[in-house]
Amino acid sequence: METSVPVQSASKTSLIRKERTRLWFKLILTILLAGISVLMILPFIWMISTSFKINGEVFKYPIEWIPSTWHFENYKKVWSGTDPFYLFYWNSVKITVITVVGNLFTSAMAGFAFAKIRFKGRNFLFLLYLSTMMIPGQVLLVPRFILFDQLQLINTHASLILPGLFTVFGTFLMRQFFISLPNELLEAGRVDGAGYWRTFWQICLPLTKPALVTLLILSFTWHWNDYENPLIMLREKALYTIPLGLTSYVEEFGTNYVLTMAASVSALVPLLIVVIVCQKWFVEGIASSGLKG
Repeated sequence: METSVPVQSASKTSLIRKERTRLWFKLILTILLAGISVLMILPFIWMISTSFKINGEVFKYPIEWIPSTWHFENYKKVWSGTDPFYLFYWNSVKITVITVVGNLFTSAMAGFAFAKIRFKGRNFLFLLYLSTMMIPGQVLLVPRFILFDQLQLINTHASLILPGLFTVFGTFLMRQFFISLPNELLEAGRVDGAGYWRTFWQICLPLTKPALVTLLILSFTWHWNDYENPLIMLREKALYTIPLGLTSYVEEFGTNYVLTMAASVSALVPLLIVVIVCQKWFVEGIASSGLKG
């Protein structure tokens, strides 16, 4: 009994020391992550602040984070100026919505087929399809341009929509999620007389909401911000999307930064809405498709 007391005391001291070390590590990590978060959000705050200034105040040092005078007319110039920003906005909305909806539909069907339908050469075909992810998109620009030129689709929105309807990543993501669904669901549906389409549409697809939302956010962000493909495929200004339309504020003797920032802030609104609304399912979808695949 006399020797057990010092042993228990030493063990308790060790536990207290470990707990303090853990708390210090957690505190340092929190401060470090908070600092990184502030650094990442500073450009966004600068963009919003600049959108309410005049050009002479943009590069003023030290930075005036809160404008002395708020120039709301910058947004009025963007939306009702000589450059049809509302048309760029509509073009981006149209292309992005059609492409994302089509991509969700085709990726879900392909993912279901690769995960739940047994057919000869299924795994080989999937690996072959997956291997195309190794080809950089820039390599395919010239062949794609030649193809659409022969189809007379250059300078049309179809040249941007059609390639986005089918994506390898979307198929891969949906397949990983469909695999996690128990086969008993399909067997129960088959007993009730459901075919492949009904099993897919009424039984499996409603359970894949997290994966669909994940693909929606990633696809929406990609197509909304796409600059390269519209630059190659589009000629007329009336067909421009927002990323191309922002170049309208680059003038011969300089850039109109305040209008560029006002247009950029306006362009971010749909992205923020989509991310905020779908954030819950997005995290769940990443965890499910990443860990169970």
